[in-house]
Amino acid sequence: MSDTRRRVKVYTLNEDRQWDDRGTGHVSSTFVERLKGISLLVRAESDGSLLLESKISPNTAYQKQQDTLIVWSEAENYDLALSFQEKAGCDEIWEKICQVQGKDPALEITQDPIDESEEERFEEMPETSHLVELPPCELARLEEIADLVTSVLSSPIRREKLALALMSEGYMKKLLQLFQVCEDLDNREGLHHLYEIVRGVLFLNKAALFEVMFSDDCIMDVVGCLEYDPALVQPKRHREFLTKTAKFKEVIPITDSELRQKIHQTYRVQYIQDIILPTPSVFEENFLSTLTSFIFFNKVEIVSMLQEDEKFLTEVFAQLTDEATEDSKRRELVNFFKEFCAFSQTLQPQNRDAFFKTLANLGILPALEIVMGMDDLQVRAAATDIFSYLVEFSPSMVREFVMQEPQQTDDDVLLINVVIKQMICDSDPELGGAVQLMGLLRTLIDPENMLTPTNKTEKTEFLSFFYKYCMQVLTAPLLANTVDEKKSKVSLPIVNACRCLPDNFQTAQLLALILELLTFCVEHHTYHIKTYIMNKDLLRRILVLMNSKHTFLALCALRFMRRIIGQKDEYYNRYIIKGNLFEPVINTLLDNGTRYNLLNSAIIELFEFIKVEDVKSLIAHIIDNYYKALESIEYVQTFKGLKGRYEQEKDRQTLRLNSRYRRDARTLDEDEEMWFHEDEDDDEGEAVEKSRPEEEFPESYGKYMEAKKVKESDDKENFPTQTPTGSFKFTFSHSAGAANGANGKPASDATPGTLVVKPHLPATPVTAMVGLVDYPDDEDEEEEDEEQSPRKRPRLGS
Repeated sequence: MSDTRRRVKVYTLNEDRQWDDRGTGHVSSTFVERLKGISLLVRAESDGSLLLESKISPNTAYQKQQDTLIVWSEAENYDLALSFQEKAGCDEIWEKICQVQGKDPALEITQDPIDESEEERFEEMPETSHLVELPPCELARLEEIADLVTSVLSSPIRREKLALALMSEGYMKKLLQLFQVCEDLDNREGLHHLYEIVRGVLFLNKAALFEVMFSDDCIMDVVGCLEYDPALVQPKRHREFLTKTAKFKEVIPITDSELRQKIHQTYRVQYIQDIILPTPSVFEENFLSTLTSFIFFNKVEIVSMLQEDEKFLTEVFAQLTDEATEDSKRRELVNFFKEFCAFSQTLQPQNRDAFFKTLANLGILPALEIVMGMDDLQVRAAATDIFSYLVEFSPSMVREFVMQEPQQTDDDVLLINVVIKQMICDSDPELGGAVQLMGLLRTLIDPENMLTPTNKTEKTEFLSFFYKYCMQVLTAPLLANTVDEKKSKVSLPIVNACRCLPDNFQTAQLLALILELLTFCVEHHTYHIKTYIMNKDLLRRILVLMNSKHTFLALCALRFMRRIIGQKDEYYNRYIIKGNLFEPVINTLLDNGTRYNLLNSAIIELFEFIKVEDVKSLIAHIIDNYYKALESIEYVQTFKGLKGRYEQEKDRQTLRLNSRYRRDARTLDEDEEMWFHEDEDDDEGEAVEKSRPEEEFPESYGKYMEAKKVKESDDKENFPTQTPTGSFKFTFSHSAGAANGANGKPASDATPGTLVVKPHLPATPVTAMVGLVDYPDDEDEEEEDEEQSPRKRPRLGS
């Protein structure tokens, strides 16, 4: 069995002045040859790895706090702390440190770091001046005491001497008794001096003084002294708030008196730090580091004591999930768990893991499912905070729970759907709750945190679950606001509810949030989102929002399309081409006119990307269908560049086509010559087998004649036609209405600003041989494309 006296937690202070837990292990002090001195070693109790190796330097200031803490600094911005499980172990290591430095173990600090000039001044002082003499603790001497306390704050060594003097003979308690006398006499001058004294003592940053000042007997008098700030006309009423307004609610009675006292103390000290004391300046921020540590370690102790009380947590969960529990009681229980989870952030990683697993086993997620559906806004907000702690701790744990739900419940009450509905129905005009919930959903559906070694199928299983049960709820506001009600076949209750959403800024913000999440899906989910977009024709629905009066929403819709095109996936490209989905984007560009704004730049960037990446299928579609409307835009060279790309590719394909024809003809001549030469080889006396059977010649000849006919046809029509191999074709299926107007005539009289689409296209669907794209499966898709022509667009070609 390991020695619990030497069991410690190692902490380091981060840049935000918060303590980070580095692990738990056992400490020892031994001579390390490499460091050439006695050193503190901490080895992890889990695997024996070295958590800490620190030489005990003669000049380092070590500080002992709360009987179980040793704190010191190894560099300018590197603070360390050892938190001992038992006081005996702390005392043992403290004695070893003091022995190395030649100090008295009775001291709470071995020495303070001081600069050279101060050290020189200190050495020049006579021996008697090393001690700080405190005036008698009397009303008439309060001003003198206040001046003394204020004067020592700039000198580390004098701060230490003053702290030692204050701790002797109960001086602090005598000062606080004078406070009661001054208040009874309404002695404002004395009360103002006491404010300066108590504030200065706090800035001494000594844990031993805090133990006295924050005890049950003294803490309210400390708060009382801090009410009388000389800068205020009237004193604050902090004690009234702490005793009357701030009520300590025991959702379940706490039988441990020590735990109750620790909770009270922590709340009041936190109140002193956050509310009463002014925000420290840059020069004062280190003065309260010990106060921060005091609060931090108190929280660790509270969480540990609650977690060890199994009966307490079991009773809390029983009442939280009991249907008979009153709403007010359930509200208190939820607020308790919110604060409990906040305190748990101070635990070391392995203890925090155990804490959240305990909550999960007790049923925190089913309980959240209930309370997140309540009408009480405060309860929902607290439940959302708890849910965020759980998602941050372990997204996999939450995903595992929600995937088991469809077997037990309806789709409407699935936890993720409850979260989505809360996001959609957020009543906050700024959508603060919706933004928080959207971030949690994004974490849950992020494949980056699904790569757990224990469950390699988690990504596939969860995404299949999400797109089957939850995606329809997430996209409901989009579907409801971008489709004609008469034509809508969607009958989900959530969609019907979303149709009541007003066309205002808040609704636009909500749709923008949903679009942001869908854009994330396009980038990270590939197969699932691609199938969903094409099955629901989702991009067409979203591009309706390009007409929104809210420019930021139109930009979100454009960003969604830009992310799709950015995937450079030919399935997406064919979907865009077949649906003429560039039309609303180009309409918006034309409607924007000559205004140079973010919308204009974003649309231009979309086409610039297509040009730079040379997306051939999209370039061909844009030039063939929209170039007449875009060629007048000359303030950027994007569209001329697209036209240039188009012409280059067309010439390249034509050259390649002609080269293939010549190669086929040359191959035929060589085959004929070889065949005749083989007949003349019979005079050598050997039966030589013909290299090519006679029946193969007609095939070659047929290929030659067919290629010749194709070439002649090419010479007559001036554009490439389909080859026997089925390559170099590009299929368009525009109807006469889309190309020439409703009556099939050229749309030469179209109004300015509208897009005229290829007036020379025939009235029936045709297959135009543009010679840009070589799809191996185009022969199979050609018939489908000819059968299904896109419906007429409302503005293009009208």
